[in-house]
Amino acid sequence: MTIEQLRQGEILLMECVSGSKAYGLDTPQSDTDIKGVFLLPKPDFYALDYIPQVSDANNDQVYYELGRFMELLAVNNPNILELLNTPPQFVRYRSPTLEQIDTRKILSKKCKDTFGKFALSQIKKAKGLNKKIVNPMPKERKTPLDFCYVNHQSGAMPLRRFLAQNNWEQSDCGLTNIPHMKNIYGLYHAKNSTYVGIIKNKKSNDVLLSSIPKGESQAALLYFNKYGYSTYCKDYREYWAWVEKRNEARYATTISDGRNYDAKNMMHTFRLLGMAIEIAREQQINVYRSKDRSFLLQVKSGVFSYEELLTIARQQQFILESAFEKSDLPELPDVAYIKRLAYEIRAHFYSEKSAF
Repeated sequence: MTIEQLRQGEILLMECVSGSKAYGLDTPQSDTDIKGVFLLPKPDFYALDYIPQVSDANNDQVYYELGRFMELLAVNNPNILELLNTPPQFVRYRSPTLEQIDTRKILSKKCKDTFGKFALSQIKKAKGLNKKIVNPMPKERKTPLDFCYVNHQSGAMPLRRFLAQNNWEQSDCGLTNIPHMKNIYGLYHAKNSTYVGIIKNKKSNDVLLSSIPKGESQAALLYFNKYGYSTYCKDYREYWAWVEKRNEARYATTISDGRNYDAKNMMHTFRLLGMAIEIAREQQINVYRSKDRSFLLQVKSGVFSYEELLTIARQQQFILESAFEKSDLPELPDVAYIKRLAYEIRAHFYSEKSAF
């Protein structure tokens, strides 16, 4: 099912402008994000064609089937609670049947985790971005040779330096296992030998073992830091996957402004923290950010340093913890109420045979 089919099939229950525009935090460069709720026709729902969600390629438009929508409400999902409480000026269409949903019976102290912990996860994401921006990785991938060392005097020497000092090629070397010494090998060298080298090629992920004739002299002991190489490969994959998927416009702005963090991402971190504190204190969802709008726009424009934002975030986290400790919210959402609503709304629409 496509979004066009969804809109033409008279199954739409709600459609709203979401994201930065609904928060009142948009700029001229902001996209228009759309979220909504739809109801599958009865044959599709009862057969084997259940579709929980429909979205476009960039997830700028996302529509949730009623069952999925109610399921996410039951776990106090931030995106779904925001959608349900979209300010009227951003609601394109809303079925009167949805008006019966009482947010006060859904909000709970679970929001401390779903809003607060999610916000803090965004800080970790910002730290990861900070690491990637400050420490870009060369495109040329390292090999196991860069994580090998040989014994030298009372210490160790990087293998590449050892080979260079001796004017040796790694392909003329051979390794043998040393019993009871994990990742430590005997290193041998001889030109025009039957040795297979230390690695096969630049794409190798491990060292090679050779058959060493009796009587050959061992040149050195070699240690392969296999764990260090594995960690490097993981970081390398993550970094270049990030480069491939990153929003180049936002990244270019981040670099040109001299920032080492994604300002838009950090803005949403503080928006979520602010919303969580309001939920604990006011027991309602304030999607439009009137109280902290100025601060959030300052964050988005890069006024603060990365370290200043981390300090503010820690302060907000303390306020969040205190607010939920004092809150009268129930520990968990009223799941029985949500289940009953899901049934009643679906039953009501399925009774309208002209539409379904």
